[in-house]
Amino acid sequence: MSAKRVVMVIDMQNGVFATPRLRSEQCVSRINQLTRAADTVIFIQHCEDGGLEADSEGFALLPELFQPEGSRYVTKTACDAFYKTGLAQLLEDNGITEWVICGCATDYCVDTTIKIAASQGYAITVASDAHTTANRPAVDAASLIAHYNEVWRTLTVPDNPVQVKSTETILRAWQTNYAATSRSDRAVLNR
Repeated sequence: MSAKRVVMVIDMQNGVFATPRLRSEQCVSRINQLTRAADTVIFIQHCEDGGLEADSEGFALLPELFQPEGSRYVTKTACDAFYKTGLAQLLEDNGITEWVICGCATDYCVDTTIKIAASQGYAITVASDAHTTANRPAVDAASLIAHYNEVWRTLTVPDNPVQVKSTETILRAWQTNYAATSRSDRAVLNR
């Protein structure tokens, strides 16, 4: 059984943000809203030479990022968070089959992880306003974010479409589901 509210946060690290990212403060704020409301949070951290070495200041998560007690951490070396990592095992061990994804960079690690996860049958919801990237030589960051939200929204994965929703919409759905579950639980207890 899948946990009710799972958030996967991709590469929100000091070294990643050494390159300016679009609306980074707003992105962190929305990620913090999600992680504060989640039952389970999984932080994915990229590790490589050149400032993202394990246990370095660059590898560390941004200090303003809320890390709930009990958060899980996965280290990766590729854009794909599943590639030669323990992520699939962690998900299996915890019965997680669906989650909200957010983080950086929209056009690299976030995109790759979404596509791999969806093709493996995981139910993915993208927090459309809680991922960011940098300007690239061929296109600006705002255009990339809008483009990838549309790509994910229209991605063809038969019987497993990727959902793309705002942070506010996700949180509202979580609140509604929580309230309905609480009423149901109270009804059972009152029998």
